[in-house]
Amino acid sequence: EDGIMNCADFEKYLQERIKVGGKTSNFGNDVQLKRDKTKINLTSNVPFSKRYLKYLTKKYLKKNNLRDWLRVVASAKDSYELRYFQINNDESDNEDEDNA
Repeated sequence: EDGIMNCADFEKYLQERIKVGGKTSNFGNDVQLKRDKTKINLTSNVPFSKRYLKYLTKKYLKKNNLRDWLRVVASAKDSYELRYFQINNDESDNEDEDNA
């Protein structure tokens, strides 16, 4: 929603890369991928690895040089979300003052 990542581009990337039955773009009726503004929902009737989705997400972030700012975090048992890395500049400033 802040414009750092294009959700439509990520959806297209997943559609091209997800393998079902060993073949890419083989969704059929077993797997559906849909986008709602900033969320992408993947629904599967066949066993689908959550880790595989995380792997593809990390690969997309690396390809678009977003891996330094975003990370993939499990928000629930069956979902992931992308979060910013927490950068604490205040703590490092305080440590520098203590050493002086």
